[in-house]
Amino acid sequence: MGVEVDKGKIYALSDVSKHNSREDCWLVINGKVYDVTRFMEDHPGGDEVLLAVTGKDASNDFEDVGHSSTAKAMMEEYYVGEIDASTIPAKVKYTPPKQPHYNQDKTTDFVIKILQFLVPLAILGLAVVVRIYTKSE
Repeated sequence: MGVEVDKGKIYALSDVSKHNSREDCWLVINGKVYDVTRFMEDHPGGDEVLLAVTGKDASNDFEDVGHSSTAKAMMEEYYVGEIDASTIPAKVKYTPPKQPHYNQDKTTDFVIKILQFLVPLAILGLAVVVRIYTKSE
């Protein structure tokens, strides 16, 4: 079960990504590669958590959970080598699409112009209705 590993070897992310099953699971954390296959059943968060971070740099996921110093010390038992950092895709910073500048004055001007037209029209309509109603009596 698993692959014979040369400790201290440098791995490309594409090679590490191939180890993405319950029977063969490798992770990349803080520039190091770990074969956590033997730890899958014992992981307090369950094996799904580990499988969810295969094939990518799991450093942020690992740090966000707030692992204990004991957990961090245990990692050395699973160490198999280093990751070739050039094979990890650069993180792209999210840039929201440009939005047109909201100009409240133009919006307010538009509403005022519409109201200047609609209010007199409504008064005229009301006057016509009143005239028709009062004329028929």
